[in-house]
Amino acid sequence: MTPPLDVLIVGAGPTGLALAAQLRAYGTRFRIVDRSLDRVRESRALGIQPRTLEALAGFGVTEELLARGNPAVGLRLHLRRRTVSVPLFDIGATDTPYPFLLFLSQAETESVLGEHLAARDVTVERGTELVRLERQGPYVDCLLRSRDGVEESVTARHVVGCDGAHSTVRTQAGIGFEGYAYPQTYLLADLEVDGLEPGAVHSYMTGGGMVFFFPLGSPAPWRMLAMRPSRAPEDKVTVPMLQGIAERYGAEGLVLRDPVWMTEFRLHNRGAARYRSGPFFLAGDAAHIHSPAGAQGMNTGIQDALNLGWKLALVCRDAAPEELLETYGAERAPVGRAVRRFTDRAFVIGTSPNPVLRFARERLVPRVAPLVKHATTLRRRVFRTVSELGIHYRRSPASTTGTRPPRRGPRAGDRLPDLPRGLQARTAAPGWHLLLAGPPHLWPDERLAPVLTGRAGLITVHRLGDRSPWPGVAQGLVRPDGHLGYVARGAGLDGLRAYTARWLPTGPTRHPEVNVDRP
Repeated sequence: MTPPLDVLIVGAGPTGLALAAQLRAYGTRFRIVDRSLDRVRESRALGIQPRTLEALAGFGVTEELLARGNPAVGLRLHLRRRTVSVPLFDIGATDTPYPFLLFLSQAETESVLGEHLAARDVTVERGTELVRLERQGPYVDCLLRSRDGVEESVTARHVVGCDGAHSTVRTQAGIGFEGYAYPQTYLLADLEVDGLEPGAVHSYMTGGGMVFFFPLGSPAPWRMLAMRPSRAPEDKVTVPMLQGIAERYGAEGLVLRDPVWMTEFRLHNRGAARYRSGPFFLAGDAAHIHSPAGAQGMNTGIQDALNLGWKLALVCRDAAPEELLETYGAERAPVGRAVRRFTDRAFVIGTSPNPVLRFARERLVPRVAPLVKHATTLRRRVFRTVSELGIHYRRSPASTTGTRPPRRGPRAGDRLPDLPRGLQARTAAPGWHLLLAGPPHLWPDERLAPVLTGRAGLITVHRLGDRSPWPGVAQGLVRPDGHLGYVARGAGLDGLRAYTARWLPTGPTRHPEVNVDRP
């Protein structure tokens, strides 16, 4: 008899593929299915944020993403009488090895993640649809149907819905999906554009709306995003239509041609009522959908997956308590809500027909835009938000500060910055990483034994000396997703022992010898 799966992943977009990569790194028993016969070939999502590049580095895929992508750091605002150049990621990026927005189509991102899984003998079961879920005691009975109509019953301990806005997992788990639809219709096209300066994002703005051109590279040099004018006929999307809309919004002198893909769509802003219901979990678009403002959607989904994956892996191996799974929703639901608020505000400001906002776009923006490059505090704050480097879990039950917190440096729940440079690379391998700052003689093996005993292969120790994120003597325990679970000042280990006893317990029923792949 086939033993139950630890995890069934439903949906093989970027979110599902990232989750599969992390589960594979921990030797978890899982399957990943998707009703589509093939991965996406259109560009769809097109930007990878610095935090996502950091989070994927531990799997060894970030370098390939960089090789295929196009880093862009400039924005050209084309106003009525002038063009203003605004640097995007030149402020607030000193603590990351990836201080840029990487433009890469979703098709290429899925290709890289798929190749990573294939090299590790993971098969993405395409053309396989989830039909029904039913809880049976501690397990879930899952009915799958192949492209040929053959049905198969699979038993799993957990089911994760990475299956998009119309999620079958969310529907069958009885989780609400609350929100609203925007009234406007939007147009997308991947195509050639003559007359655009390469290597920058171009925005043309009028009181009536905006049109954007993003440097895509592949499958076409440019991605165009525009709002269909409110009184325009609902005709099929064509190049002449796009040309006319571009000129209407101020993009005169450009020549649009040779489209690879054109489509129109409506936007929604919705969020799941909860991210977990018993053995069912939601991630990515199954948990939150919103406008594409700020290139947040795919990135938030991948980071959902990488927050959840290691927790599922360790709980399934009895190396962590079931309570750890409750921290997934506690940590990621606030992020999803914040992204929905941020993208909604940006979207409304840029598109609303409200007379005040139309006036602001047409009259105030041309006056204020040249001053933006000098507003360093504002630009730093925007960068930390858009890049997702500012995401933290300080209020999470799994984030603990010792009785003597460090005076400076990252706090419990923060992502580990890449300071000193190369620190993230040292801590990228799967598992937990214990950072010890101060003279190495303070941290002999015998002092650390109470923390490490019974957790072999799960915690890696790094004695950093004076080259650490904190001044003086300090200790930090980095979680497998790159966030700090525990931080304290001084050489006392009582707080660290209490933290590991709660979240990484050992004992006769535990199996801490977790199998992890080390890149």
